[in-house]
Amino acid sequence: MHRVAISSTGLFTPPHVITNEELVTAFNQYVELQNAEHASEIAAGTFAALTPSNVEFIEKASGIKRRYVLEKTGVLDPKRMRPNFVKRPDDEISLMAEIGVAAAQDALDRAGKTAADVDFVICASANMQRAYPAMAIEIQTALGIKGFGFDMNVACSSATFGLEMAYNAVRSGASKAVLVVNPEITSAHLAWKDRDCHFIFGDVCTAILVERLDNAPKGAFEILGTHCFTQFSNNIRNNFGFMSHSEDRDVGDRDQLFQQEGRKVFKEVCPLAAEHISTHLATFGYSTAQTRRFWLHQANINMNQFVTRKLLGRDPTADEAPIILDEFANTASAGSIIAFHRHHEDIQAGEVGVICSFGAGYSIGSVVVKRT
Repeated sequence: MHRVAISSTGLFTPPHVITNEELVTAFNQYVELQNAEHASEIAAGTFAALTPSNVEFIEKASGIKRRYVLEKTGVLDPKRMRPNFVKRPDDEISLMAEIGVAAAQDALDRAGKTAADVDFVICASANMQRAYPAMAIEIQTALGIKGFGFDMNVACSSATFGLEMAYNAVRSGASKAVLVVNPEITSAHLAWKDRDCHFIFGDVCTAILVERLDNAPKGAFEILGTHCFTQFSNNIRNNFGFMSHSEDRDVGDRDQLFQQEGRKVFKEVCPLAAEHISTHLATFGYSTAQTRRFWLHQANINMNQFVTRKLLGRDPTADEAPIILDEFANTASAGSIIAFHRHHEDIQAGEVGVICSFGAGYSIGSVVVKRT
């Protein structure tokens, strides 16, 4: 068995930003239009008047202040309230593959590697642009990588579950190096018309280069081990899929987009995640107090604080558990990877950290790493 390392990470950041102020203005204009259109029904009690949103509510509920998106005019149009993407011809690179290639190339460049050094691509994302052909194969081909690739989806845990696949492939000798790519175009599956969640998501793409430790650059992070957990729950769900067409569904139906029972998710997932992390660390003889940094899933600041408070027995510092969701919002599987990407250079040789994500499924994935 080979020792395995994360050699580098890559990040693609979309060109557009939507602040909470912009988002609230557009949402409240939508509310005004809807309430005016249904005024008689509201008066008759047959239609529930929509409630405006506000910046204070968003920031208290989530800690989010802004988000990056691939297209913002459609989102901020109160008569549309969704991105305005243009369909690309089949002979042109897809949007998801395009941002995947950008993040993957960034990861390769940071490690001083080329496509010739990689033989396996995993596209791990909460939502795929299409059913087939696989996004991973399109990304692989665009990069010029020989070998193979496939897609996988474990919602917000997709990146850490992808890291488990990559770790085992390299450790066993089946692959020499793996790119785990996480293109998250979450703006396309967010219900921008729903006050309870219209602020949650942002677009991004991350990539992680995993290879044998003896081929990795100096200062790489050795993967000590990975651990995955799933337990079925309906509390986070998106019912859109190929069956929708045969069910004569309207793609605008509420359940065809992201939906969740937020309070239930918080109550059930946070204790599971804390227990998962502490148990995983213990298998390598580490306590949470000996752990230099926790790169956690970036869904909600209150969830992160609960998990780290449970682990440490006190409030965490920003150094111990960095937050990036104030800038990026929830980026599904990419959140913990962005946190690692932005906040790892100061980790000293021998220090240990945990990358952990948790979300729909329920699913929890953790990766214990040690700086070389």
